[in-house]
Amino acid sequence: MTETTQALTGSRSIREWLDHPAGGPLLRGMLAAAGQDETALKPIEHFALQKLVELGGAQFPQADLDHLVREVNAGVLPGNDTEDDDATAQAGQWAERISDGRFSGKTVIVTGAASGIGRATASRIAREGGRVVAVDIAADRLDALVSAHPEADLVPVQADITQDQDIARIINAAGARIDALANVAGIMDDMTPLHEVSDDVWTRVFAVNVDGMFRLTRAVIPAMIAAGQGSIVNVASEAALRGNSAGVAYTASKHAVLGMTRSTAFMYAPQGIRVNAVAPGPVATGIEATFRSELGAKRLGPFMQMIPPVAEASQLAASITFLLSDDGTNISGAVLPSDGAWSVQ
Repeated sequence: MTETTQALTGSRSIREWLDHPAGGPLLRGMLAAAGQDETALKPIEHFALQKLVELGGAQFPQADLDHLVREVNAGVLPGNDTEDDDATAQAGQWAERISDGRFSGKTVIVTGAASGIGRATASRIAREGGRVVAVDIAADRLDALVSAHPEADLVPVQADITQDQDIARIINAAGARIDALANVAGIMDDMTPLHEVSDDVWTRVFAVNVDGMFRLTRAVIPAMIAAGQGSIVNVASEAALRGNSAGVAYTASKHAVLGMTRSTAFMYAPQGIRVNAVAPGPVATGIEATFRSELGAKRLGPFMQMIPPVAEASQLAASITFLLSDDGTNISGAVLPSDGAWSVQ
């Protein structure tokens, strides 16, 4: 099948759809019906159109995608064939590559495991042979994770890491051996500057992003000390590296994550425990930013226009699992910006 006759399917990039003489008008028409234009897709134009189903939820269901594909292919819904996969690879799009057995024999706790970066991390560790204690407050999405990997060793634990009794249940589910911990769970703030931030926003953001991570890590470390080894990766943020990526609550919380990472790496290096942080840039996850401040929107808005293309959650999982695994040997106290070069702007 030549490029001129190749079917336009959901596995083709959003950019390809927009540039297509038939697909472009159809996609723009759908955006216009929702009160948007193609600029809304600019940060993710390198993603396959199918990704919109995952990211858009009820706003862009599978039925809408199928309708678009049928319309552009004269009423036919073609399958995604190997030529589509080849085109994706040639376009330089991310393709996950599993390292068989990299986590064999290891028990790894992953928080925020029901969606986004946490789900991608839990999934990858499980597929690489690890026993994963998957922690999240959303039981239904944890069940979906387990169902998606029927052959994997996944232990779902519905838990709120801000609650001491739930921390105890996580440790009990893990058992005596805990080889690694990925502190992924986190929440965003509402982009408010200091004089406008509410007590509720400040308290909630710190409860999840800092206090919960602190409590779970404190509970895990004794098992690692007893074993004489362990690996911890804390998910920070671009906001941990600069002051113009979020509101004061989220920014301060992620700076605290870096402080905790560095102190813990220093303190437990003699016990063979490695502690690192990954600082994501823009990632396609379920966390949405809302602007509840005119000043926040005015000051942050121009910098938000400079963000690099949005990464997939699996790309962040690749960074996290590298540091968690034995491949990260001799690396501790490091902060890895996984941000498409945003941090060097």
